[in-house]
Amino acid sequence: MKIDIHTHIMPDHMPNWVQKFGYGEFIHLEHRNCTACMMKGDKLFREVEPNCFNPESRVHDMDETGVTMQVLSTIPVLFNYWAKPKDGLETSRFFNDHIADTVSKSPSRFIGIGTVPLQDVELAIGEMERCVRELGMPGIEIGTNVNQTNLGDPSLLPFFAAADRLGCALFVHPWEMMGEKDIQKYWLPWLVGMPAETTRAICSLIFGGVLERFPKLRIAFAHGGGSFPYTIGRIEHGYAVRPDLVQIDNTITPRDYLGRFWVDSLVHDADAIGLLRKLMGDNRICVGSDYPFPLGEHHPGSLVESLELDAATRDAFLYQNACEWLQIKC
Repeated sequence: MKIDIHTHIMPDHMPNWVQKFGYGEFIHLEHRNCTACMMKGDKLFREVEPNCFNPESRVHDMDETGVTMQVLSTIPVLFNYWAKPKDGLETSRFFNDHIADTVSKSPSRFIGIGTVPLQDVELAIGEMERCVRELGMPGIEIGTNVNQTNLGDPSLLPFFAAADRLGCALFVHPWEMMGEKDIQKYWLPWLVGMPAETTRAICSLIFGGVLERFPKLRIAFAHGGGSFPYTIGRIEHGYAVRPDLVQIDNTITPRDYLGRFWVDSLVHDADAIGLLRKLMGDNRICVGSDYPFPLGEHHPGSLVESLELDAATRDAFLYQNACEWLQIKC
């Protein structure tokens, strides 16, 4: 069995919200001569293949690569945190209903997690409750910041309290990378910005005291936790030498939180996953591919499968850790 916790999907048709709401750069999909174009407002954002929106194409690819189940989440550009809250709620509900419908048609192949309008905490909590209680989703995907507000900000504490109360797993994915406009050349927002953005989120949740307040929260971070595992020494040193700046909301050393959250295996390097195993533990790493995008692992789980592992550890990586994070039966 192999569960891929990091895959993205979008509907093949969606409303033109720019026209409906009268503002912004909401994404919609246009099909042109067998090419699917993600339109950001009236501009081409990205061309996508059918496997981005067609479940049958996905299942074919899963069978080719030995993936038993995919965890479906929306594409981060569809979070729409910048939108007016009621409009963000409408788009979130649309994507969540689509994912739930996709799962209902192939429950043995797909698990769905939702998205919520985090720009309004009360609306986000309400939609998270709907996802868990009505749509049967075990988790929610959130961004690494909310319009550049860090995840450790006190304004978001009620959201994390609600996730804790609901037993809702969280998958944190980088988006709206800090400094993105200044590093456009060479694809640096994706190569450099995303790992840094995930580190920002982890540090914010640690130093902001969120992980301390809610120790039962089940949080997973994309891309192997970004650059956090490889800069933990610097982060811990800063915690020790400048407590006046770092320890203002939580006095627990950041190293104590290693092993208290999950990461995916998407690091593209055998030495990197070796360090990740040493720091996080073999029970906190799940297969994650970023399917179906080119920066992901094209054969999901291939890095994990290349390791010399005993049967129990191999099973933990391939599916058991994912089941524990989501609290689902395997």
